Amino acid sequence: MVGGQSSHIPLKVNTAGVIPIIFASSIMQFPLIIQQLFKYESNGFMGKVLHSLSSSTWFDVNHPKRSLGLLVYIVLVVIFAYFYTSITFNPLEISNNMKKQGGFVPGIRPGKPTVDYLNKILKYIIFIGAAGLTIVAVIPFFFNGVFSAQVSFGGTSIIIVVGVILETIKQIKSQLLVQNYTGFLND
Repeated sequence: MVGGQSSHIPLKVNTAGVIPIIFASSIMQFPLIIQQLFKYESNGFMGKVLHSLSSSTWFDVNHPKRSLGLLVYIVLVVIFAYFYTSITFNPLEISNNMKKQGGFVPGIRPGKPTVDYLNKILKYIIFIGAAGLTIVAVIPFFFNGVFSAQVSFGGTSIIIVVGVILETIKQIKSQLLVQNYTGFLND
């Protein structure tokens, strides 16, 4: 509530965008790059671990143990979603700005209770966003592994395309709104 009028804080479900997928993919590829750099070939335990980190072996129905790398990837995506959001979204700053403008969350006191409330809500939102992000990122690997279909685009590409389309629509709407606005100076 601000000045007796109801308002809202625009919290995105996917606050981190594609950054968690990029970070997780980079970390997953790092050991494989080192392996190729030093031409390390092993059939032992380390060789199996390095082979399971490769996304081309995930969802292989003949070798289901190779999908353990997928679990590591999913955990990394979720961790990086929380990490990146904690860096970019500051609930203390939002709470202070609300207090300065005379706003408050109904039923929540200004200050630390508002910060705690925003943190609690943000944790739920980030988890839902990270789950959706993970699903979109894993779909191409699923089709590559289960159906042996060569999907040439990744989940990151889908997220970027959808984000650009949504941003373009938002820009068009704002331009149309500005064009239709007559204002008090044009009378």
